[in-house]
Amino acid sequence: MGFVMDGLAAEGYDRSYSDRQLLGRIVHYFRPFLPTMAVVSGAIFGAAVLDAALPVLVATGIDRLTVDGIGEAAASEPGGLLEPGGLFARAGWILLAILLAGALSWSFNFLRQWLTATAVANVVLDLRRDAFDAVLARDMSFYDEYATGRVVSRVTSDTQDFATVVTLTLNLMSQLLQVVIVAGVLVYINPRLALIALAIAPFIVAIALAFRRIARHTTQQARRVLADVNANVQESITGISVAKAFRQEAAVYGTFRDVNARSYRLNLRQGLVFSSIFPVLGTVAGIGTAAVVYFGGNSVLAGIATPGQWFLFVEAVALFWFPLTSISSFWSQFQLGLSASERVFALIDAEPRVRQRASEPAGRLRGEIEFRHVDFRYTEQETVLRDFSLTIAAGETVALVGHTGAGKSSLGKLIARFYEFQGGLLLVDGRDLRTLDLADYRRQLGIVQQTPFLFRGTVRDNVRYGSPDADDTAVAAVCAQVGGGDWLDALPQGLDSDVGEGGRGISMGQRQLVALARVLLQDPAILILDEATASVDPLTEAQIQEGLDVVLEGRTAIVIAHRLSTIRSVDRILVLSQGEVIEQGSHDELLAQGGHYAELYDTYFRHQSPDYVPGAV
Repeated sequence: MGFVMDGLAAEGYDRSYSDRQLLGRIVHYFRPFLPTMAVVSGAIFGAAVLDAALPVLVATGIDRLTVDGIGEAAASEPGGLLEPGGLFARAGWILLAILLAGALSWSFNFLRQWLTATAVANVVLDLRRDAFDAVLARDMSFYDEYATGRVVSRVTSDTQDFATVVTLTLNLMSQLLQVVIVAGVLVYINPRLALIALAIAPFIVAIALAFRRIARHTTQQARRVLADVNANVQESITGISVAKAFRQEAAVYGTFRDVNARSYRLNLRQGLVFSSIFPVLGTVAGIGTAAVVYFGGNSVLAGIATPGQWFLFVEAVALFWFPLTSISSFWSQFQLGLSASERVFALIDAEPRVRQRASEPAGRLRGEIEFRHVDFRYTEQETVLRDFSLTIAAGETVALVGHTGAGKSSLGKLIARFYEFQGGLLLVDGRDLRTLDLADYRRQLGIVQQTPFLFRGTVRDNVRYGSPDADDTAVAAVCAQVGGGDWLDALPQGLDSDVGEGGRGISMGQRQLVALARVLLQDPAILILDEATASVDPLTEAQIQEGLDVVLEGRTAIVIAHRLSTIRSVDRILVLSQGEVIEQGSHDELLAQGGHYAELYDTYFRHQSPDYVPGAV
């Protein structure tokens, strides 16, 4: 079965928990609902007692009829059942007791299930909230390493399956209590027959425990393959435009088909594991029932037991074996919920890589940034910066240029504290960045990406995203500042235009302008811009450039530059190569040096110059 498990290794942050640890975490989530669970426990006890009492009442009625000879009288005297002294007159209280016990048992079970559903829903709500909070707290490196769809699966599917553990646990408590009560009654009434009935119980428990390991392993793999399916579907839908552009729909479908087939095979295996335990347990229970019927019948014939006791044992065996087999079979299903819980708790407990040494208030920043002998690598095999030093003055705008992989984006990510560096110091206004309160620090940090992401809603909502308390007047004012506000005229409903999913309802240039307005409203001290004009037409570039002039004014800015218009307007250009600053200066100074920047300029930027003549030397 190895081919079924291919590609289903645990994630790097997964960990193994014992059943005791998992149950301890589950109990922790139920602590706020202890009064409710106390009522549930009382309802479980009441229902178990009443369910166990039903066969006892029936057996008592049988013995009463046998002793009084009512059965013979009823058969020989027409109407004897209804006459004074007949069946209903002598045993009517037993009938009423049976009806009352059944009604009360139903009421207790209804109360238990209603309160349980309420408590479980609240616990799942809290667990999902904690899981999503953990998702937000994870570092950016976490999402570089792990597929988003798998993370989503833990927050949605696995938290829901967590409810299965709780429901099964409560059913387990109810049925276990019922078994204990029935066993006690059986021992009290006839120890010999009780010993026969209880003799096979250890075999059933042993069989159930034998399924435990394979059930846990199989359910873990089932959860992982479901996460793979979710990840594949999400990636396929996200990249559907690329797939269609390259006519790769068949390849995308083929990949999904393989993942789905693996999911099918593993779910089939899981179903076989779960379903195979019932026939085995049923066979063992059948042997126990046959033994009770045979020896109990002989005991009645020998006068050792009454017919009522024999009936009680026959009925009690069914009442006894069903909960016991259910308990044993639930143990396998129990692993499904525990596996889901294990995955959720692993996500919550994942160790952060970005660790702050303190949480000091950042205050209003001036924006001076200093890299002091910084070492940084994404992985052990991928060193990006080694003994890197750089100082950016407060209010200075610097452009980072260089070939792909030179380290430009890495500098921005470190300043944003998205990644942990391994050595040296990163100072902001002379303070170690690792000592600042990250939420407070990032409020004064503005980031505009090359492909900005907008959330579903209106333009107004997205501009106000980083400053939710801003009023409509402030939103309109910053939008008018960016690009002169002319871009709003092209939107069908102005600021109330719907941007669609991810901002796809508006053009790339309009998304950039919305992103710039969002940053301007936030009023940060430090800006990180992954060239906002890299993928737009000249007219929109001019609007964005005008917006950049407004946004950059009076702020420290780090610009990952792709456009000559941006490079020429900065205070200093830093030329990076393999994680080192090899040249720095103004545009004209660097061109005059005739070094690496001049080479980059001739290769990537010269054609953007207004006086560029194709073919000219």
